[in-house]
Amino acid sequence: MLTLTSALCRAAATYRDKLAIIDPEGQFTWAEFVDRIARAASVLQSLGVERGDRFGIICRNSFRNAELMYAGYWMGAVPVPINYRLAPIEIADILTDAGCKTVAVEPYFEALLGADALKPWAASPLWITPLATPIEGQSYEALLSAAVPVPVYAAAEDDEAVLQYTGGTTGRSKGVRLSHKNVISNGLQVASTVHPRSSDILLHVCPMFHSSDLLATAFTLAGAAHVYLPEFSGDGLFAAIEKHHVTFVIMVPGMVVMALKGADISRYDLSSLRALWYGGSPLAIEWIVKALDAFQVADIFQCYGQTEASPAATLLLTADHLEGVETGNREILGSAGRLLPGIDMRIVDSEDCEVAPGEPGEIVIRGPNVSRGYLNRPAETVAVFRDGWYYTGDIGRIDDRGYLHVFDRKQDMVITGGENVYSSEVEAALSKHPKVLECAVTGVPDEAYGEALLAAIVTGPGETVEEEELIAHCRDLIGGYKIPRRYVFLDELPRSTLHKVLKHELRNIYGG
Repeated sequence: MLTLTSALCRAAATYRDKLAIIDPEGQFTWAEFVDRIARAASVLQSLGVERGDRFGIICRNSFRNAELMYAGYWMGAVPVPINYRLAPIEIADILTDAGCKTVAVEPYFEALLGADALKPWAASPLWITPLATPIEGQSYEALLSAAVPVPVYAAAEDDEAVLQYTGGTTGRSKGVRLSHKNVISNGLQVASTVHPRSSDILLHVCPMFHSSDLLATAFTLAGAAHVYLPEFSGDGLFAAIEKHHVTFVIMVPGMVVMALKGADISRYDLSSLRALWYGGSPLAIEWIVKALDAFQVADIFQCYGQTEASPAATLLLTADHLEGVETGNREILGSAGRLLPGIDMRIVDSEDCEVAPGEPGEIVIRGPNVSRGYLNRPAETVAVFRDGWYYTGDIGRIDDRGYLHVFDRKQDMVITGGENVYSSEVEAALSKHPKVLECAVTGVPDEAYGEALLAAIVTGPGETVEEEELIAHCRDLIGGYKIPRRYVFLDELPRSTLHKVLKHELRNIYGG
């Protein structure tokens, strides 16, 4: 069965004495961890959560966070991981939209429940606590110890497993309904390409409220062990790898850059690490070289996907990275790789007709990993989930070797003077300037051209650069109409909780 409950039962039976959880508080085998999951389901039931209900989770990365997610699957309830960096009113909007009966909260976020917007859920939250806790009432661990394990619910493959809210980088978050089949299918697709091992130890670095954490499904299917990093920092990352002998780590490019810039990696023993996975956007070739040198990994992967795809759709493999580095082929390193097994892709124009090979258009995908649609958004569901295909809203092309090149979100494509400009192409040109550390390009209103290109530039430490210098630099790399004529120089780019650049904030701030 392609269900998460079947996967957990199999892990408990096949890998029962192998470690599932490695944590400063202790270690649990798969048999022990699945027993805790069954008890956690009992705790949820004692709070009135029933089969088919949704419940929120506000918690940093931890094994208890994972335990409660799995407990929902186990009993047929639907977990809703919450972005705790949102404002209380935004969190309340998600809990209301999802119809959550209760919310499990780490004491670290106790102050959040004091907000007026969250009062409906503040009366009786499930505090996710160890035995020693400052919170009044029984600790989570005490409740768990006293609970009678709940028998596993025989979930159907198409049952809703998790409600995953989008990051909201382009507007209000949407609840993406992911079924058991969606999540397990993508876990199998990833596993068939990445080949996780039962001896692997996966470090959860990206926030668990983000769909990227679903990539861990491939490792659960393989019987690997899991370690959780509560909050990201370069030193925290390297220390966790060293302490827990981590073999596999998944990050976004911003985290890779921040770690290499912000910590002295030579202080740590990272010899256990065998693989680095990054996704969300490409890494500049200079940072790929630095990452390979610093992490000394045998394998490196880059992923393209979306929450609606559970989340991975394509993968750039180790051989691709090595080819790009050894030959200086920025084309392949700037790509998102090739399709994972079982996924179909089309590139279409505004009339839904496939474009000529190599031409840009909207990326459209289908496969067993693709969501059924959004919660409470019938119009948006109908608009992007059509005839079994998901219309991603991303613009890209497929080259003659089958590699996907992602340019922009449709709304990030800039039409200036009647010409289509993909900001990623302009960013790639600007990034080649030796004084440019990071950049982001977007469109802002312009009376003459409709839209004008705005470039936000972060220079390297101690560096300064003039607009004229950047314009001259770009002339040899891209067409004149693609060269930004407006620049802002920033200490850092505005980013989401997953370090994705928030271009809509740049438009809002500098669009005038």
